[in-house]
Amino acid sequence: MHAAFTSYLGLWYTLTSRWPLGTHVYDETWDLLVILDACRVDVLESVADEYDFIETVDSRWSVGSHSHEWLTQTFSTDYDDEIADTAYISGNGHTHETFVEREYPPDETVPFCWPNWRTVGTEQFGQLDTLWETAHEDELGVPPRAITDRTVEVARESEYDRVIAHYMQPHIPYIAGALAEDRSPTDVEAKGWKLLESGDADTDEVWKLYEENLRLVLDEIELLLDNVDAETVVVTADHGNAFGEYSIYGHPEGMLLPCVRKVPWVVTSAVDEGSFEPTGEYTKDADKITDIEDHLADLGYR
Repeated sequence: MHAAFTSYLGLWYTLTSRWPLGTHVYDETWDLLVILDACRVDVLESVADEYDFIETVDSRWSVGSHSHEWLTQTFSTDYDDEIADTAYISGNGHTHETFVEREYPPDETVPFCWPNWRTVGTEQFGQLDTLWETAHEDELGVPPRAITDRTVEVARESEYDRVIAHYMQPHIPYIAGALAEDRSPTDVEAKGWKLLESGDADTDEVWKLYEENLRLVLDEIELLLDNVDAETVVVTADHGNAFGEYSIYGHPEGMLLPCVRKVPWVVTSAVDEGSFEPTGEYTKDADKITDIEDHLADLGYR
């Protein structure tokens, strides 16, 4: 199975690096793009009536089923001008291997692949804030307040045409309960769907934790929308997440399952009412730089 899948990935990336499948976000209209990492369409629909800014949950097909794939496809030199006028505030550590190390899919286990990636480097962004380095908290990853804080600061102080705020929730670890109770995540909260895959967790329990993690970040987005000016805001995801459909769990790269590849698309707006003052505590500090391996481990990638 592994040999068949890696062979498939070689063919997949050989083709899709040249002719991407899905909706490219830079082909859409928005001033502020909010990314909810690993958010399925149906989970957002299940909580939509709790939030006034969500009127309709539409959907799009993503250009990637994994963050690394999405980043590599999205930030392409085909969109140089747009990227040069974008501030990207990200809690996702895959920005390091993509834009700094310049490593692109697939990994070294794929037996053959001839991709033609045209991915930009860090210097081609108008601004790139990698908050996974400075805002990562042990076992919790990057809490949503860090992204809100920095995005409000950047939006008020800069004049970029576009701003992207990449939140890590509802991706594991499911930290809503841990933050509320000031504790470490439980094993199920930390590993989520990974325990479903091994048969060591209950689907209903994990899905409930996934929903709560989504509510945690949606509460932050409410705060964000009251503290930035943006005529058109799009709330979407880089990819979804499988919970056992066709025996698939998580979000493997090169995946075409709708629960993984189809992402929510919510259009709204934002007006800065000045109700929140950024602290600035999450910006770069050489004394608190997080190791990339530790960050990815807390997200379940190691």
